[in-house]
Amino acid sequence: MKLRSIFPAAAMLCLALGAAAQTPAIDPQVPPMPPAASAPGGSGTGAATGRALDATDLSAWLDGRVPYALKSGEIAGLVISVVKDGKVLLEKGYGLADVAAAVPMDPATSLVRPGSTSKLFTWTAVMQLVRQGKIDLDRSVNDYLDFKIDERFGKPVTMRHLMNHRAGFEEGIKDLLGFDPAQAQSTERYLKEHPRPMLFAPGAVPAYSNYGVALAGYIVQRVSGEPFETYVERHIFRPLGMLHSTFVQPLPKGFPGRLSKGYRTAGEPPSEFELVITAPAGSVSTTAADMSRFMLAHLGQGAVDGARILDAATTARMHSPSESAPPGFGVMAHGFFRGTQNGREVIGHGGDTIVYHTEMNLLPGEGVGIFFTFNSRGKDDAVYGARKELFDGFMDRYFPAAPAAVEPALKSAVADAQRIAGSYQSSRRVEHGFLSLLYLLQQSTITANPDGTITAPEATGGTATYRETGPQRWCKVGGQQTLMLTEVDGVKTVIDSENPVSVLQQGPATRSAALNLGVLVFSVAMLLCALVAWPLGALLRRADRATSGATPELRRLRALQRGAVVVALLYLGAWFLLIMPLLSTDVGVYRTAIDWVVGLLEVSGLLAVAAAVVGVWVAWRLPRAGATRLTRVWAVLVALALLGVVWIGVVGQLMTWNLNY
Repeated sequence: MKLRSIFPAAAMLCLALGAAAQTPAIDPQVPPMPPAASAPGGSGTGAATGRALDATDLSAWLDGRVPYALKSGEIAGLVISVVKDGKVLLEKGYGLADVAAAVPMDPATSLVRPGSTSKLFTWTAVMQLVRQGKIDLDRSVNDYLDFKIDERFGKPVTMRHLMNHRAGFEEGIKDLLGFDPAQAQSTERYLKEHPRPMLFAPGAVPAYSNYGVALAGYIVQRVSGEPFETYVERHIFRPLGMLHSTFVQPLPKGFPGRLSKGYRTAGEPPSEFELVITAPAGSVSTTAADMSRFMLAHLGQGAVDGARILDAATTARMHSPSESAPPGFGVMAHGFFRGTQNGREVIGHGGDTIVYHTEMNLLPGEGVGIFFTFNSRGKDDAVYGARKELFDGFMDRYFPAAPAAVEPALKSAVADAQRIAGSYQSSRRVEHGFLSLLYLLQQSTITANPDGTITAPEATGGTATYRETGPQRWCKVGGQQTLMLTEVDGVKTVIDSENPVSVLQQGPATRSAALNLGVLVFSVAMLLCALVAWPLGALLRRADRATSGATPELRRLRALQRGAVVVALLYLGAWFLLIMPLLSTDVGVYRTAIDWVVGLLEVSGLLAVAAAVVGVWVAWRLPRAGATRLTRVWAVLVALALLGVVWIGVVGQLMTWNLNY
């Protein structure tokens, strides 16, 4: 579950569980608002010899780095495990699993929630059934289901599409995460009652999807004849001796180990147990020690200590690319993110819930695996930087990159920079329902610089500068990350070497963030000014012992105008109140129980339209009522503001009847 991406605070001017290997993504399982997820590592081209990776040096290095990261980021704790050459090299805990009770993090007994890293168990289960001939990766998933997935593009969705996040599903957040077991839906019910609209033809565009992974888990259940949670326990956890791991939510009574509490920051009260409704996409509870067993099995051609979950051929197939990608770009490998960092092949998967944040990466060529989970989001989302720095630091210390030659920039860079510059929307987005407004206002802007470089946003915040080293191939200055401009079905598209699960697409002019944010700001500012101006004017006239001198008709028109302004502001204010929980990633609010609220607000769009009609009529009528020129100009501005509210309502999908968001 990738949580950040569905909704960063900037997007929330007024979600989302990412998506991927190294960056946060409101998969919220919260999605993101968008930024997109990263593949494990950059596209390094060379390798150098680093320090010898042994337990003593690694422990000392972690001791010098982790405690400071936890303290400065206000993160409660972390567990980590590292395996090498078929054995556990290190398992260690830092900080606290329970701040109030001062319980330390223990890699053997502290249960953590690794979010989207859970997907690797689902994909392993799928590959087991592929090996048995019960699942065909290229067969329509509808052949395995008791309900139908839309084929509106005339092409079926296959299991391979699900593994590669290329089924074409739109993002969704409703009922994804909950806290009350009595109200939680089963995965089957969620899949059937919350079908995701298809934004893209299957296979055409990557768009990270928790729904798609949950669908794969449901197929495992139907094909195997066992409940999904039972299947994984019997065929993966139990054979590997992962006795502290389960997909069951909440934890069964008497389950071994002790759940590490999850925190926003170490100084805040702990979160309730997060119920991930798309369970196969992110509901595992496990320990660092158990994850050592899982890593060893994948590094050991499907087996560890005589326990086998995959044969060698299926393991090799699973780790190989399951789609194509440009040279040097990350690619999906049957559910793994596959890329290179510092010249080494890396496969893995990150994961985020609201409060737990995880990284698991394998270096097959070196026989090394690393897993770690932070149990807090941290101050100002500090965990995302800490997570990236920990893995990058590990790689730079033990598997550093060889010095790379700096490729010269192209002579056509200045002109090419103008071509790639623009505003883009993520392919992992919501286009139906009120959450569309958030994606509408939050877009990624690539800027052309006078020297021929470009500036682009980074997934973890901030911006980076890129130089053109090949035709519309832009390399990050001081790094290996690469952006490439291409076209998909005639749409200008930017792909990222570190993100195989989403792309940036140029949207239509009507969905321009600059345009719509400008309309929203103008409308709100004008309406607030109008609201304040009327009582202020009345007070000034009273102080001067003067009257407005208005005719009865003019007073009626002003009263109508005031009523329209109040209606429009109440309309926008009500939507803002509904969106506010998302600003603090309180995704559990958005569930079926509030459908009546969402429906009522959608219907209230008729009042906003009526207010705009009144505003326009008042502006037309005022000249005939003897209003002053200033009053007439003011009325036109107010009318435009009221029309702006309607525009935002229509383009932002607030004025629609859609409870599937």
